[in-house]
Amino acid sequence: MKLGRIAWFEENDFRSAKERGMAFIEIDVNDRAQEFLDNVETIRERSLRYEMPVGAVGRWGSDRICKDGIREEELELEYKLIDAASLLECGVYITGCNKVEELSYYENCTLAISYFEKLIAYGKEKGVKIAVYNCRWNNFVCDPMAYTLIMGYLKDLYIKYDPSHCICAGGDYLQEARDWGDRFLHVHLKGTLIINGEHYDDPPAGMDQTNWGAFLAILYAKGYDKGLSIEPHSANWTGELGEKGIDYTIQYFRNLMLKDERAER
Repeated sequence: MKLGRIAWFEENDFRSAKERGMAFIEIDVNDRAQEFLDNVETIRERSLRYEMPVGAVGRWGSDRICKDGIREEELELEYKLIDAASLLECGVYITGCNKVEELSYYENCTLAISYFEKLIAYGKEKGVKIAVYNCRWNNFVCDPMAYTLIMGYLKDLYIKYDPSHCICAGGDYLQEARDWGDRFLHVHLKGTLIINGEHYDDPPAGMDQTNWGAFLAILYAKGYDKGLSIEPHSANWTGELGEKGIDYTIQYFRNLMLKDERAER
């Protein structure tokens, strides 16, 4: 497995990742897609100069479908983002699909399949695989039922998995990893704390309630050899404390990873 982190594309993001011995950075564009697209050549230059690959590109939260079908403007934007990922020699593009309340679950799944089919076909031409995030942010393709229906049909659609989203939804992340780990293409490392049944905080991974050792054991059993991407997410762990939290998570996971994977780049 390879240890990296979510960042932006400022020069300091590449420098900091390099200094920490990270294997990659992940760039999630969300509502900054155009800014990302306008700077692809700069990102490519910094990635090469710092010898810091872009391990994944993702876009969260947008509406991909509506009651009338696929939102073509969103599809075209995602094609451009896949083009950019390809130029950056990044083989992972992360997306999702919103649920349209006016439509049945079957109709939503049908539209989602149609949307993902187009991305998968386009990505194959560019050397980029498509993964669906399991975050619930405007995305219903995030649980075993959706996986069974949609991924059962689309054999070339993968999962970007984050145990915290399953935990917060009251699910069993170890069972999901057991059942669907062979479709994991990218993994987020984000801690989470649930107190008295309510979400409290997202502290550094390793300083939370997730059984990371058991989770990684399942990934190893599945032959997973891809990215583990640190996601700083807490409003409490910011500034200097946040930087210390990132360093803690790096050391924590290097201690969990097999010896030949621990060495810094």
